[in-house]
Amino acid sequence: MPKVKSKETKKMNLRPLMGYILVEPSAADTRTASGIILPESAQEKPAQGTVVACGEDLILESGKVLKCPVQVGDKVVYKKWGGDEIKIAGIEYKLVKFDDLMGVLE
Repeated sequence: MPKVKSKETKKMNLRPLMGYILVEPSAADTRTASGIILPESAQEKPAQGTVVACGEDLILESGKVLKCPVQVGDKVVYKKWGGDEIKIAGIEYKLVKFDDLMGVLE
């Protein structure tokens, strides 16, 4: 699978290394289902977002190759406490390991 770099990734000069993807998290819900507005401190961080860039396939110690399971533009769900938050040009992103991905939203 060819690695497609988005225009945004080229601007920030960040390329994930082997076994990682760069995700832009979805916006947190600001209201409850019943319409109550939540203060920022009470909002839960989303565990889903859009793939912005993919690192190269991961080579395991056994020599097997773990291919990147997603493509740029896919909407993914990742482990709630998975990944590392980074901020580039005022935008928050998450660097997530392939292992921390749980699904692709279709």
